[in-house]
Amino acid sequence: MAKAAAPAPKIKRKLVLLMVFAGILMLVLALRLTQVMIVQGPDLQTKAKSQWTRKENLAAQRGRIIDRNGLVLAQSGTAYRVLANPEQIAADDRVRIATEVSDILGLDYDYVLERITPSTDPTAKKRLQVQLKRQVESSVVDQLQALQLGSGITFTTDMKRYYPFGELFTQLIGFTGIDTEGQTGIEAEYDSYLAGEPGVLVTEVDRKNQPLSYGKEDYVPPTDGYDLTITGDSVTQSYLERYVQQCYVATKATSVSGIVMDPNTGEILAITSYPSFDLNDPPRDTVTELMSMSKNQIVTETYEAGTMFDLITVAAALDSGNTSLDKTYKCSGSRIYRLQKITCWDTEGHGTQTLAEALGNSCGVAMMDIAGDMGVDTLYDYIYGFGFGESTECGIPSEDTGEVIHRKYIRASDLAKLSFGETITMTPIEMASALCAAINGGVLMKPYVIDSITDTDGNVILQNEPTILRRVISSSTSATLRSLMHSNVQKGNASNAQVINYTVGGITGVSRKFEEDGVTASRMRVVASFAGFLPIDNPQLLCMIVVDEPAVPVMEASGVAAPWVNAVLTDLVQYYGILPDETTNTTTVPDLANLTGEEAIYELAKAGFTTNLVDSEKTAVVVSQYPAAGTQAASGSLVLIFTSMTTFNDEGVYKELVAVPSLVERRRQDAFDKLAALGLVLSFDKTQCTGQILTQSIPEGELVPPGTTVYVTFPTPTPRPEEESTTPPPEN
Repeated sequence: MAKAAAPAPKIKRKLVLLMVFAGILMLVLALRLTQVMIVQGPDLQTKAKSQWTRKENLAAQRGRIIDRNGLVLAQSGTAYRVLANPEQIAADDRVRIATEVSDILGLDYDYVLERITPSTDPTAKKRLQVQLKRQVESSVVDQLQALQLGSGITFTTDMKRYYPFGELFTQLIGFTGIDTEGQTGIEAEYDSYLAGEPGVLVTEVDRKNQPLSYGKEDYVPPTDGYDLTITGDSVTQSYLERYVQQCYVATKATSVSGIVMDPNTGEILAITSYPSFDLNDPPRDTVTELMSMSKNQIVTETYEAGTMFDLITVAAALDSGNTSLDKTYKCSGSRIYRLQKITCWDTEGHGTQTLAEALGNSCGVAMMDIAGDMGVDTLYDYIYGFGFGESTECGIPSEDTGEVIHRKYIRASDLAKLSFGETITMTPIEMASALCAAINGGVLMKPYVIDSITDTDGNVILQNEPTILRRVISSSTSATLRSLMHSNVQKGNASNAQVINYTVGGITGVSRKFEEDGVTASRMRVVASFAGFLPIDNPQLLCMIVVDEPAVPVMEASGVAAPWVNAVLTDLVQYYGILPDETTNTTTVPDLANLTGEEAIYELAKAGFTTNLVDSEKTAVVVSQYPAAGTQAASGSLVLIFTSMTTFNDEGVYKELVAVPSLVERRRQDAFDKLAALGLVLSFDKTQCTGQILTQSIPEGELVPPGTTVYVTFPTPTPRPEEESTTPPPEN
């Protein structure tokens, strides 16, 4: 049998080449497969998964903010997101749906129509789900569902922050953003505790982004945030806010702030600033205004200490043995230091005074002499001991710190000014904390506003307790200071701070603000303050009110804040059950309505009261008074009178006419405040008063008498498309 012929050499080479090629191809395919599976696999898997699954973040329940008595001040509740699937809305139904949805949700019609209309760009990705509005109430969702809008409009759960008491604790609490993240106040400062951890829900969907009836779901539940309890008391806060607002209106100030503390523990019971706003409706369209009203000025604003610092100078001198109650000081109105003349506020001089009289008179010359006797080092030891120049770390965000010029740079003239609160700045919380130390037996307590933080299981994560930082003065010095401050209220410039049947101590403060150059002291712009406490022997409450730029002559500024501290303390002694500790001679306040200023002065003098009225207002008619007519007030105390001419120009001269300010493009509240500061009245159509002011009835700059009404208008809302536009025209 013949052998088969061997393959030709050419065929062998072809087979070899083919096998090599196949091997290379297999290697390339293997490498590509490896790249796809190992390198690109996770990304491709994610893309694929995103096409057949829908991921929904589930908001965590934000923790509550609670007052010391368990009253809920801030809480999160369930709301809804309104979503649209443009691919599920028929073209001939878009106008109707856009009209109805925009009307119920309060959205712009064109915005809604654009959101529910599919893109005409063939290269654009299909919009399977778009958001129309967040944090929608369930009642609104019910309205939308009643319209039977079909599968093109859907809803998912959302969270919304609620503040049951609106303006209560506005600056302290702060507010959240649309995602309920803290933006201001303790909402922002303690966001990591309050926020919790969001959950997630993954759902299998079809190509139209609709859940599969047989699909699977992956669910990771959210972790709710922690509850935060503050030291603040809602009733105390409501009293403080009421009288701070009344003080703002009465004094026509730029702003007014206040604080109530327990001097023995450092607990902040109430704290506020005015103007303010409702936390449920912050004016987000005017950022500057919103940020200004969000400041907790008790901790964020610094100013020269002014005459309230006299108490610190006296405390240091008494405790160090450099003065005593029987020592006298002679005031001729000024002192000269190296050819620099430094004057007392009373340039005529107070004459010879005891220490108590000098403190009650806020005598600058006496304070210069007291500081000079002590020397720089001694005074500075007490300044730092009382906590000036350092943060209190009270737990309130954005706290600023006052400045104390370094002792090595102090000259004799600087020491003289320092003695009565010039050349040193502070925040109100620094001064309030120092005053607590002065009256509580001599120990500096750390002020604090957060009582505790509790997790979802009720476990206490953080618990603050009263903390003694250091002893500053002896208990005997503290007792002497309380006696001096009591004398100041009885006989000094704070007589209108007396609380009937209670021993009250207090100290006034007036400091000049600087002009824009930061060097020149203003003639008219001052910060007036008063701090009062009770009872004398066992202080339980301290209240301090700070009035920024009151529209009163400088000479009267010392008495501006005291009546409102009196009002706060008068209400609080009843609330806290503090028993009376003395019997006060009282008199019924007469009714001064419609009397001329001169007649009012006469009636008050007959009743044994003093008043704040100046000569230029004696012919004007009284429009309001404090205390109110018919109430009981301490005999000899001051009654505030406000007349139709209680308005001022920059030079402090009373005037019968005021210039109408520009109100165009202002919000309603801003316009109200601007006019109220001038004694003018705002009027508008209450059915149409949203947005910014469009016109005003009296032009800017026109001179009018106080009491004049200015009528303003607001823009007319954009009209919605007519209903008939939803129906196509009939065919011919």
